[in-house]
Amino acid sequence: MFRTPIRRMATAARQSLKIGLIPADGIGKEVIPAARKVLEAIGSDIPKPEFVPLLAGWEVFVRSGTALPEETVEALRECDGALFGAVSSPSRRVTGYSSPIVALRKELDLYANVRPVISVAANPEEKPAVDLVVVRENTECLYVKQEQLVPTENGKEARATRLITERASRRIGKMAFEIALGRPRKQVTIIHKSNVLSVTDGLFRETIRQIPFDSNGRYDSVKLEEQIVDSAVYRLFREPQIYDVMVAPNLYGDIISDAAAALVGSLGLVPSVNAGDKFVMGEPVHGSAPDIEGKGIANPIAAIRSAALMLRHLGYTAPADRIDRAVDQVIREGQVLTPDLGGKSSTNDVLDAVLKKL
Repeated sequence: MFRTPIRRMATAARQSLKIGLIPADGIGKEVIPAARKVLEAIGSDIPKPEFVPLLAGWEVFVRSGTALPEETVEALRECDGALFGAVSSPSRRVTGYSSPIVALRKELDLYANVRPVISVAANPEEKPAVDLVVVRENTECLYVKQEQLVPTENGKEARATRLITERASRRIGKMAFEIALGRPRKQVTIIHKSNVLSVTDGLFRETIRQIPFDSNGRYDSVKLEEQIVDSAVYRLFREPQIYDVMVAPNLYGDIISDAAAALVGSLGLVPSVNAGDKFVMGEPVHGSAPDIEGKGIANPIAAIRSAALMLRHLGYTAPADRIDRAVDQVIREGQVLTPDLGGKSSTNDVLDAVLKKL
């Protein structure tokens, strides 16, 4: 994992840490409160946390007609960081609905989704079998949601715009290089499909390859690799140890990071942060999991780890390390695990176990 902040933000002057909490839908309402309790348990290692409950999600849309109230966005602009739970976006088209998490990434310019995928070795002195970071561009690609349905003489025809810009590719590439600098292997792999999508993926690939030449030697110690996306997925499952930091356009990064979660046992273990230059929002990689909503068995570890990532980004490395060590101990012991990991424990059981380790 990266052990230094992605972007160093001023911390010394803070008397309190204002954190927006957006549980949103499904199990988000169960795991975000767990993450809050862990942050409260950190004590004097961080400024006194002040939590701001905020609304967003499908359920909010059903009640009010908007999935992301303007009040939520404005409140976040006054926060130091945030935690987002999960959203139940429908798979069908619903007039007036747009994913609130996608909208938040754009509103707050959270251009990077950073997802560490790390296994827990049986012996804490051993190297993890899987230790990689997926750095996903967060604002472009097909997720600009510019789609149209056109009637033709042969039936309907659906089209989507795929946007890749030099600016976005450069800054996500720089983020990947910065993260690699803080890791032992110092390797970045560009994930693309420029053998087919020579214009869009070609621009992404070429822009990132240019970064070391424009850095005045800053990234000379970082090894740069590249991989076609379909081959990358294959090799991810066959030999995950070859990867260190993977940087990808939005869609590829989304798929690769979810696939990588299978290597460590569950989506319920994998955290992320949506990061920009001025704000950070932790977000567990898993979805809203309507099949287990309300049963009290959702795995809170991804949300807890996302809280640690948020702290790390803000510059609070020591308390983030404390949280990561506590979680690793619980997983390593294997006595208190939720059903997704083969256990029978509840959300609160796992939370209590982590709190005891803290």
